[in-house]
Amino acid sequence: MPLDTSTRSAQDYSDWIGRMETRDDEIGLTLARRAAVLSDLDPQAFGRGVALPPHWYSMFFTPNAPAARIGHDGHPMKGDFLPPIALPRRMFVGREVTFLQPLRIGAEAIKTSRITAITPKTGRSGPLMFVQVTHTISADGQDAIVEKQNVVYRQAASAGTAAAAADAGADAGLPSAAWREQRLIDPVLLFRYSALTWNSHRIHYDADYARDKEGYRGCVMNGALTLHLLIDAALRRMEGRPLRRLEARLSSPLFLGDTMTLEGAAPARDGATGQDTVQAWVLDPQGRVSAQVTLGFGPGEGAAHGAR
Repeated sequence: MPLDTSTRSAQDYSDWIGRMETRDDEIGLTLARRAAVLSDLDPQAFGRGVALPPHWYSMFFTPNAPAARIGHDGHPMKGDFLPPIALPRRMFVGREVTFLQPLRIGAEAIKTSRITAITPKTGRSGPLMFVQVTHTISADGQDAIVEKQNVVYRQAASAGTAAAAADAGADAGLPSAAWREQRLIDPVLLFRYSALTWNSHRIHYDADYARDKEGYRGCVMNGALTLHLLIDAALRRMEGRPLRRLEARLSSPLFLGDTMTLEGAAPARDGATGQDTVQAWVLDPQGRVSAQVTLGFGPGEGAAHGAR
């Protein structure tokens, strides 16, 4: 009999807080070069020993669940590392990242993940359960990246209800845009990123499943790809400045066939940290904010794309 998650609390999953897992991976040359062409960069500018663009770390350490441990939605089944929350829909909603030193192509790296919070909430679409996982990536015995990643679990949706769950206040308080780009979400772009990141979540390629089982109007843009393209665009305008921190939030989905608008503000000095900060965001075809990032930059020369 299915669990009644509407009456469950974080206390029901308290024994999952603190659970850890460790994965190792090589910061591989092939994957880095494929990521480069995804962003229209010269793949030959990337070789062994070259610093990986900082936000590209998220394409590594993908879960390699065996076929028998893949759920009906294409995700690895819950209950191994992530808690067995019965709410069926799972979405990445944001991250906070600190960059301590660059990862270099060819390096052997280790990612240690720890569940740090499980928080129940109620939204317009019904019960929600937020899970925060803290990831620490190290190479050559030194920590390189610390990320706090947030995932939300939601109840099943009927057709048309998923879009209604968008965060209506996400566009409040945005600064004026200093630059703007537009990007079509086409099937090749979405497929190549899913293949690159070994992401088999069916909402990204199975339109019937996305509509009939999860209530979307079609195939859903990968939120991590939205952030990847947005951060790429912001970093092109801050060439030579090392990225030190990143805060990202996803508030509403984009869909295959949409033209998204990427915008960003001029740099501003953060009085608390002394860093230059840049805000950037993505608008959906109706002009609503779908994703936002705040980037913090340190002084001096940084590792630009392809820099040794």
